[in-house]
Amino acid sequence: MANAMLQQTVGTLQLLSNSGTHCKVGNNSVRLPPKGFKVEVGFSKRGTYSSGQRKLSVIQASASQTSVVDPVLSPSNNGTHESRKKSNEAALILIRHGESLWNEKNLFTGCVDVPLTKKGVEEAIEAGKRISNIPVDMIYTSALIRAQMTAMLAMTQHRRKKVPIIMHDESEQARAWSQIYSEDTIKQSIPVIEAWQLNERMYGELQGLNKQETADRFGKEKVHEWRRSYDIPPPSGESLEMCAQRAVAYFKDNIEPQLLSGKNVMIAAHGNSLRSIIMYLDKLTSQEVISLELSTGIPMLYIFKEGKFIRRGSPVAPTEAGVYAYTRGLAQYRQKLDEMLH
Repeated sequence: MANAMLQQTVGTLQLLSNSGTHCKVGNNSVRLPPKGFKVEVGFSKRGTYSSGQRKLSVIQASASQTSVVDPVLSPSNNGTHESRKKSNEAALILIRHGESLWNEKNLFTGCVDVPLTKKGVEEAIEAGKRISNIPVDMIYTSALIRAQMTAMLAMTQHRRKKVPIIMHDESEQARAWSQIYSEDTIKQSIPVIEAWQLNERMYGELQGLNKQETADRFGKEKVHEWRRSYDIPPPSGESLEMCAQRAVAYFKDNIEPQLLSGKNVMIAAHGNSLRSIIMYLDKLTSQEVISLELSTGIPMLYIFKEGKFIRRGSPVAPTEAGVYAYTRGLAQYRQKLDEMLH
């Protein structure tokens, strides 16, 4: 596609192409998904676009729903986008993956790609039940199978019954071969974006070692320092600070703009990458974040409203009613699910 110039006070860009589109607005970047997923972007200054890129993000732009409009989320068929914009509210769900085979063996896992145990599968399914009434428009996972399994298993329990589909961007052939040609099928799908930046902290020379064995080899105090300090990495590995730099940067550049546009997002990732993101969301200090513990398979819910993140805890059991009472949008979504399914 030839480069083009767009200059208008407020305009709408709707592009459906095989490989996706890369749009530049001033010094900012808007990367659009492939054919079948719509993005509408309002521009207030000169922009250019060129084809050949695909990565779901809307950077410092006024954007509406990326995926095809979900009727459950819409108060009516008319003015859907305007209603979402006015509400200026979105749900953010964070889930640490279920127990992995190396969690079970008490080994340092880091960026080694290890699957879930039977217990981990059950934890992921239980997490899905807890978020089954919360809208999900987009899913982000790390590049590691334990996080991806958790996301996929959790969504099997969602009452909306949309299908999570991993967006393959590793080659032109992968993009072409994973193309969907049914609009009805697209409407019942949720894009899943893999990002290595959401991977677990890389533990370097500790990976694969039993934690007791590690203490015997390097000394208990040194291992404790590597595990619980903020800025001291293990040999050839990452500190929590280094993990936070990549995870938070990715969140701010790619995920937060989706929330700003009104999309509801789920992130399935790891203890340290999620701790890093929570540090940003809750404005924790480096000392506060090192004492933060996240259980496997327990979802955490945030409401993004008027540019602020409000933690709601975990949508489970007796606190669930409070979660829905807190926001009219979530309560309406659940009510419409009830009406649609009964």
